[in-house]
Amino acid sequence: MSVDELWSLHEEISELLSARIHEQKRVLEERLAVLNGGATATEIPRAAPKPARRKYPKVLPRYRNPESAETWSGRGKRPRWLVAAMKAGRDMQEFLISS
Repeated sequence: MSVDELWSLHEEISELLSARIHEQKRVLEERLAVLNGGATATEIPRAAPKPARRKYPKVLPRYRNPESAETWSGRGKRPRWLVAAMKAGRDMQEFLISS
């Protein structure tokens, strides 16, 4: 086949596919309207956005790394410096910040 024939075939196939896609979309929109009690897709109310997470109060640090200024509040996963120190045989109480 020549390039012109291939191009015309390509255009013909593109038009057929486009027509089928539009027809399927129309059918699906009709089915959706039936499921929504007659409302069209543009009339369907959207769900309200989720409210923002509540803000937690600031937590002061309870533990300090004596070798650097790193601190940890005691919440969440233990920091690497504390885990390494505990593996070396030190106690968590040694890192408490005095109040």
